[in-house]
Order: sequence, then structure tokens, then C-alpha cells
Amino acid sequence: MSAILLDALLLGVGIIIILFGGDYLVRGAVALARATGVPSLLIGLTIVAFGTSAPEMVVSVFAAIAGAPDLAVGNIVGSNIANILLVLGLPAVIAAMGTTAKGVRTNALIALAASLLFIGLSWDRQISFVEGGILAALIGVYILYLAIVAVRSRDNPMVAELTSVDEMEGLPKSGLTTALSLLVGLIALPIGANLIVEGGSGIAATLGVSQAVIGLTILAIGTSLPELATSLVAAVRRQADMAIGNVIGSNIFNIFAVGGITGVAAGAFAGGVEVDETFFRLDFWVFLASAVFITWLVFSRRPMGRLTGLTLLVGYAAYLGVLVWTNLG
Repeated sequence: MSAILLDALLLGVGIIIILFGGDYLVRGAVALARATGVPSLLIGLTIVAFGTSAPEMVVSVFAAIAGAPDLAVGNIVGSNIANILLVLGLPAVIAAMGTTAKGVRTNALIALAASLLFIGLSWDRQISFVEGGILAALIGVYILYLAIVAVRSRDNPMVAELTSVDEMEGLPKSGLTTALSLLVGLIALPIGANLIVEGGSGIAATLGVSQAVIGLTILAIGTSLPELATSLVAAVRRQADMAIGNVIGSNIFNIFAVGGITGVAAGAFAGGVEVDETFFRLDFWVFLASAVFITWLVFSRRPMGRLTGLTLLVGYAAYLGVLVWTNLG
């Protein structure tokens, strides 16, 4: 088997393992918390919220510490771009998506501010331990905000999914299966992250492209698959209005939680996360433009119809095309 096929296999298997590992970890942790009497709201705002970001978080932390910072930053930036252009674009082609749900405007502004902050902290081409701490602290502030919103009104789309723990299916039924679920998740996440870093670095070296390209494309799309599947199912069921809130929330967690914890971990063990100059040529600005677009859309109260969805998909295809062309040319 050629080197690039082996690396592609490692990367693909790693993505599958880490997605399943994250799911097992969340279900095991939720079952354990419920068995010990932890309130559903607290479970949703902590375990579920962080658990759904666990794949991106573990990959980015592992990549940054293992000397592949471009893969870590590319994963964060690329996931946010894919969430808006792909995860929202494809379902919008199937069914119109409302933009007037309660709380979406506020959270779109938070996501936009988070994007600007991430670029600002990266301006010196590094995210330090302190800067990672700032982002990590902000995810705590954001969770507190969500808790206040949830207490006042649970029909806010930003908290609806997180606070529906009582409706979660497929949870372990016994102490043994709960322990096994947790164990599988805790073992699978680092194994999957290691395979992803090894495979992604190998593909980049073979193709002669930067690790950032792998993080921005294959890895970003791979770790966004759960959100894409959820949005597509919602669109088919004519419930697509919830998708926009979930995507905005995911982007906020990617920046504050994944970016923050990655910065803290890399700052403690590797002197910080190096941010390559190439991110400032195209990727950061597509990242920011996506956040600006979604903010404009929710403030204009325009529904996302088929034309908007197609525009987003064409934009994503164009971005990927330029990215590959400029790195392989």
C-alpha cells in the first residue's frame, strides 16, 4: 500500500474512532450524572456541551502539543467555515430555514465577536497560555449566560438541544455499561487523535502542502459530520429552523472551548500554539466573512432558502478550490 493511501486510511479511521469515542463518552457521562442526581440543566450545559466538542478539542490539543499547530488551528477555523457554508448550506437547499428564533441574534453577535477575538489573539502569530486562558474563561462566561437564558426560557434554540437531556436515547442502563461507555470514550479519543495527526501530517508531507490545508479541509469536514447529519435530518423532517442556532452555538464552542483549552494545553507543554502566516492570506477572512454573513442574515430576518443555500455551497466549493490551488500550484 502506498504511503499516501496508508496515511489517508489512518486519517479516515481516526475521524471515525474519535466521533464514536466522543459519542460514547457523552452518553456514559450523562448516564453517570443522571444516576448521581445531577440536574438535567447542569448536565446539558456542561457534559453535553463540552462532550459534543470533545472530538475537535482532543484533536486540536493533541496536534498542538505534538508539534502540528497548523493542524490544530486549521481544525478550529475550518470547522467554523464548514459549519456555516456546508452544514447550513446543504439543508437550506432541501428546506427553507428560519432565522427569527429567539436568542439567535444575540448569539450571532457573540459568534462574530468570538471570531474577531480569535483573529486578534492570533495577530502576533501565536496563541499563548494566557490568551488560551482568556478564551477558556469566556466559555465559562458563555455557559453562565446559557444557564440564565435556560432558566428564563427553554424555547431558545441555543439551549433547547442542551437541555433536552431527559429525551436522550441510547443511554447505558447499568453501572457496568456506563463504566464501559466511559472507558471506550476515554480510550478512543486519544487513539483517534493520534491517528488523525499521524495521517494528516503524512498526507501533507506527501502532497507537499501545509498541515493547515488538511486541517481546513478533510479534518474540518470530518469533525463537522455530526452537525451536518443532524441538520440534514432536521431539514428532511421540516424542522430546519433549529439548525442555525445549533451551528452558531457550535462555532462559539469551537472558538472559546476548543481554542481556549488548546491554547492553555499547548502553552503549558509546547510554549503556545504557533499560527502560520498563511492563515492570514485567505482562511481567517473567509472565517470572519462567514460569521459576518450569518449575523447579517439573522438581523435582516431573511429565511435561508434554496438560493441562499446554493450560494453558500458554491462559496464553500470556491474556497476549497482556491485553497487547494494556491497550495498545490
